[in-house]
Amino acid sequence: MAVEVERKFLVKNDAWRAGARACRIRQGYLCLGEDATVRIRCADDDAFITVKSKTEGISRAEFEYAIPLADAEHMLVHLCAQPIIVKTRYALEFAGKIWTVDVFEAANAGLVVAEVELLHPDERIALPPWAGEEVTDDPRYRNSSLVNQPLGSGADAA
Repeated sequence: MAVEVERKFLVKNDAWRAGARACRIRQGYLCLGEDATVRIRCADDDAFITVKSKTEGISRAEFEYAIPLADAEHMLVHLCAQPIIVKTRYALEFAGKIWTVDVFEAANAGLVVAEVELLHPDERIALPPWAGEEVTDDPRYRNSSLVNQPLGSGADAA
């Protein structure tokens, strides 16, 4: 069983942009349950279905499988809760760890969040200077929550 262990932070400036690699992501949710979520994600030309368990601390079970892009596109439009999440994900290295920075669009425009995956819940990490307030334990910042309760400046327009 795959286990995801991650910490999440708001981003306080654009200093992370130098050398970051970008990927366009569109994702939606087939299931937004208390105990599990089922997500469809298109990342550039690749597509995945992901099942995640309820979070326990900063860990949760995660099962992710590649699926045909055309199938994912259909599910995003016809089966997923609307609106879908649209963001550009940037990947960069800091102090030996790969960090991802998500720049959200549409109803969540203006929201910028960084995540780092850990090997275990007690792993110590160096925080980059652009990492702001930690929001790991704040459910409002989960992508699954952003579908129904956007936090960006575009939320009023949704």
